[in-house]
Amino acid sequence: MEMFVKFDFAASRSLPLLPEIHPCSRVHGHTFNVSLTLLGEIEAATGFMIDFGDVEIAIEAVKKKVDHYYLNDIEGLENPTTEIIAEWLWTKFISSLPQLTRITVQEHRDRGVTYSGK
Repeated sequence: MEMFVKFDFAASRSLPLLPEIHPCSRVHGHTFNVSLTLLGEIEAATGFMIDFGDVEIAIEAVKKKVDHYYLNDIEGLENPTTEIIAEWLWTKFISSLPQLTRITVQEHRDRGVTYSGK
């Protein structure tokens, strides 16, 4: 069974590897929409694959590190492209959510990336 949980966070960033004339080289902000997809079996004892409450605890632990921050100041996000943000989030979630199979990060309603750990 697949389960998904969505959350968002607001943050600012600049993309320092872009030329100065590129608008994203300057500080700008996004409300990033994130979707976590988990894969597993329903546990007979609970009827859950995983308790949504446990997923929310994992989300809050990670979200507090990025929500309303300048992402470039966070270790590992010095060049916070959406692709790098997805990889970084994966590393933060995989130990607490080993059922994680994919993470999608959208910087805009019609733009985003999906990362599957490889």
